[in-house]
Amino acid sequence: MTDAPRSKNFERFAWFFAAYLIAVILFGAWVRITGSGAGCGSHWPVCDGEIVPTAPDVKKQIEYTHRLTSGLCGVFALILVGWAWRLYGRSRVLVASMATLFFVLVEGGIGAALVLQELVAENDSVARAVMVAIHLTNTLLLTAAASLAAWFAGGRSLPRFARDRRLARRVAVGLALIVLTSMTGAVTALGDTLFPIEPAAGGELLAKISADVSASNHFLIRLRALHPAVAVVAAGYLLWLLLPLARGPEGSGWARAGVALVVIETGAGALNVALAAPGWMQIVHLLLANLVWIAVVLTGAEQLEGPASSSPATSPTTAGAAAEPA
Repeated sequence: MTDAPRSKNFERFAWFFAAYLIAVILFGAWVRITGSGAGCGSHWPVCDGEIVPTAPDVKKQIEYTHRLTSGLCGVFALILVGWAWRLYGRSRVLVASMATLFFVLVEGGIGAALVLQELVAENDSVARAVMVAIHLTNTLLLTAAASLAAWFAGGRSLPRFARDRRLARRVAVGLALIVLTSMTGAVTALGDTLFPIEPAAGGELLAKISADVSASNHFLIRLRALHPAVAVVAAGYLLWLLLPLARGPEGSGWARAGVALVVIETGAGALNVALAAPGWMQIVHLLLANLVWIAVVLTGAEQLEGPASSSPATSPTTAGAAAEPA
């Protein structure tokens, strides 16, 4: 596998694609919040049997727009892979780009399964909860792959786990905790959408939480108390992991970003609970969760980065690759 030279244009496109993926993820959450998942019926990829729906209502417009923006993810991922192959050949940039394309395809398959199996709108089954958790996990893997493609395009080297095995294990635990927190958060968000609650604070909030865990409630209501508990543990661990890496003038910029994002996300989570999870707050909460994930992924990549590449981190032309204007 060859060293990856640097291409500013490719790097900008890769970061744009990572940002676009997050925007599509947030739009997908809006589809759930508005109950628009069944806007096109149980048809996929067509919408109620039509390629372009005629006279669509609001929910159909939302669902159809989400499908179009999601479809563009596939187009962008193909461009990412083709461009990476042309510029870098067999390289870590190409591997990360191909992983991005793979997870985009899996993401589309999961979305199709949710529609075709009618695990959308008012469906409150265990199957939907499981699929939502799997969907969220794949989303995290997708954004990680896209972010690493952009990271490697910046001339960075592969992480070497043998460089610091203890740190590698700690980062792996941190990432696993984010995945677990996000999975429980996805299920909790589903429950908040299907079983809305009124805002509460103080003793009233504690009483509400106690009532939610009653065995007589739907499982989505009972699981509401699980996510905050997991989130608090994950936040504490991540701060313990990131703070030492962020300190001092030589501290990691990604670690500093991670610390700030964990603190903000924890506050946003508490506010989300206090406000009874309004749609806009769910979107903000999900955005911050994705940013925390990317910050920790890139902190780990940075801290475990191997020796500097022997190739000059300039343009593909100087490395013998296809020429491209800077």
